[in-house]
Amino acid sequence: MSDKTSQLFGGGKPVRRVDPWSAGSVIIATIVLMPILAVIWFAFFPSENIWPHLLSTTLPRYAGNSIVLMLSVGLVTAAVGSGAAWLVVMYEFPGRRWLEWVLLLPLAVPAYVGAFALVDFLEYAGPVQTGLRAIFGWETAKDYWFPAIRSRGAAVLVLSGALFPYVYILSRAAFREQSGAPYEVARALGAGPVARFFKVGLPLARPAIVAGVAVVMMETVNDFGTVDYFAVQTLTTGIFTVWLQAGNLGGAAQIATCVLALIILLVTLEKLSRRRIKVSASARGFRPVVRVPLSGFRGWGATLACFAPFFIGFLMPVSVLMSHALDVGEWTRPGLLKALWHTVTVGGIAAILTVIGGVFMVYGVRLSQRRIPALLMPVTAIGYAAPGAVLGLGILVPLAAFDNWFADGILALTGWDPGLLLTGTAAALVLAYVVRFFAIAQGTADAAFGRISPSLPMAARSLGQGAGGALKRVYIPLMRASVGSALLLVFVDAVKELPATLLLRPFNYNTLATLVHEKASLEKIAEASTASLMITAVGLVAVIFLARANR
Repeated sequence: MSDKTSQLFGGGKPVRRVDPWSAGSVIIATIVLMPILAVIWFAFFPSENIWPHLLSTTLPRYAGNSIVLMLSVGLVTAAVGSGAAWLVVMYEFPGRRWLEWVLLLPLAVPAYVGAFALVDFLEYAGPVQTGLRAIFGWETAKDYWFPAIRSRGAAVLVLSGALFPYVYILSRAAFREQSGAPYEVARALGAGPVARFFKVGLPLARPAIVAGVAVVMMETVNDFGTVDYFAVQTLTTGIFTVWLQAGNLGGAAQIATCVLALIILLVTLEKLSRRRIKVSASARGFRPVVRVPLSGFRGWGATLACFAPFFIGFLMPVSVLMSHALDVGEWTRPGLLKALWHTVTVGGIAAILTVIGGVFMVYGVRLSQRRIPALLMPVTAIGYAAPGAVLGLGILVPLAAFDNWFADGILALTGWDPGLLLTGTAAALVLAYVVRFFAIAQGTADAAFGRISPSLPMAARSLGQGAGGALKRVYIPLMRASVGSALLLVFVDAVKELPATLLLRPFNYNTLATLVHEKASLEKIAEASTASLMITAVGLVAVIFLARANR
């Protein structure tokens, strides 16, 4: 321990030894980073190198579609999210207070659920085209033109509708924290609403907008259900195709490495862009923004502009799913209830383990102040940036090898075959969720520890408590709200996770996410609706909690 840490927990001379907190932090970091390192190893040392074949055939198409989707969804969400945030913060118009909060609700609807609902809503037999034929007297599709539904453009629309709240949340917070003085000066100099947005509001909120767009782009790369349903070939679908259909692990790992490189480049650019922008506000001259009333056509135009993304991202898909769920009445189907049980148990176990690991690691790093754990802790956040398909690839193959080795050893010693204990059960799925969402628990725990005064654990130590006692009796009670929110967020993200679940679930083992994908892939939208609504209901709990925290 360092001198500072020794004084904090009871004084005395520093003792150079391997303490359990430091060692535990290194072990946790190693577990989180192993899948990423495994993917890189498979990519650089494949049993059959098909990299030249990928370069000359499918990889350019995969990469091109992924980049176009990332840029398109990023631009749309930046415009919609920052625009809606600007309106609800700067102006007063009909329905503003209601819209300010319902614009968060699309976070509860996974993008692949929105994709299924959009196709059902706009397809030939859907209500839109049926209504058009009834109004204009058209009889067949040859009598009129309608845009292609299953296309890259539709994927951009669905992903943007599901992901724009990430930009909206951060942009709204940035606009609310700005002083009203610059806007008053700009208005006095004759700047109109558009000029004030582009010359004052946008530059000040740019770091928050860029951070939100970076998250949106990472989620776009991670998406599998939407692009697969719309038949858009991306790097993520390429991993599934090359590995599961072509049976080439090395080629799938090489595509996965391309995804990792793209994510790392994106995160690096986001960090550099924020480093070059330094914005500060004077506390003495701070004045809250006074909303400008909008009436008549302008007021209702602002209402419509904010209502449109809410309709696309939440109201339309939920309405479509509810109509099917009410008609089918399959809420008690055995397969549905089993999938719900799997989802709750696996997601709950993963959430508990993730938060315990995050708290342990942050506390161990702060307690020991050793260099290696401190360097490893920020690197563990890469799991959240890595797509689920990449993590699935890096987890399944090593665990399968270990499972077979262990089972063969037990069989040779005892004559009893234990089977596949990790990949044959949901253990691999739990590990994938822990790695994927570890950054949420770690970041929340780090922020919570930072808000606690060092004098409190010192007092606990003076009363005879050790490091574990200080954590149990001082830190955890004060961090209860942060720990609870981290548990909730990890659980909800695990419920919605699809790519890793598809790759790692045991045979005949469905969660709500895989059940929705399975039924919708077979065009059984009605049967997928109940599971989709259950996922949405779980997501709504997190959104409501988030809305209360951001009041």
